[in-house]
Amino acid sequence: MSILEINNLTFEVNNKKILDDFSLKLESSEIHALLGTNGTGKSTLAYLIMGCEGYKPTSGEVVFDSRVINDLKIHERAQLGISMAWQEPVRFEGISVKNYLALKNKEVNPSSYLELVGLHSELYLNRMVDKSLSGGERKRIELASILALNPKLAILDEPDSGIDMLSTQDIINVINVFKKNGSSVLLITHREEIALIADRASQMCYGRIICSGEPQKVAEYYKSRKCLVCDGEVCLYV
Repeated sequence: MSILEINNLTFEVNNKKILDDFSLKLESSEIHALLGTNGTGKSTLAYLIMGCEGYKPTSGEVVFDSRVINDLKIHERAQLGISMAWQEPVRFEGISVKNYLALKNKEVNPSSYLELVGLHSELYLNRMVDKSLSGGERKRIELASILALNPKLAILDEPDSGIDMLSTQDIINVINVFKKNGSSVLLITHREEIALIADRASQMCYGRIICSGEPQKVAEYYKSRKCLVCDGEVCLYV
């Protein structure tokens, strides 16, 4: 059963198509990797699914759990079970890591979620979420907060962004925890090695899907045929 269906979605800005008749299905408890270079529309798609302000489809529909959600606000989509880890983590000032992780779920054990993302709880629970944290630390803490929500759908926009290469395995472990807990994951990435953790993968270019299938095959295609020109006028591989 599909948890997410994106049907013929088009999104335009100043008469320029960012998404062009885009369609994608994500099954329950599935990890689906969306591969693409910068500027291909991956993050725009994530914002449209999440219902961010200023992101309303020009045409087409987003269906979540058999319900069209085009007109729902971001908090209403969150209540349905959609959560997103942003490529650039949202910064909260004046709140401890422990309280941040328990904002939407008072029953969670913050320590366990910090350990899952490779942070020692005794070193981070009482730290403040502020400028003293590095970008990588904030990204890990945000991933921990999404895990704590146990969402039906987790959108992970470049989850390894801002994190050193040695911690790639930590990211893979987190993604596996989402699946173990029954969450579906839309994994947005430009790195083929990250996409290999998925059940299925698709390559996105110039606002639409150009290749879908087994992650290994899609990753190989992506590695050899990356879209190098995707400026709204010319695309080498469409």
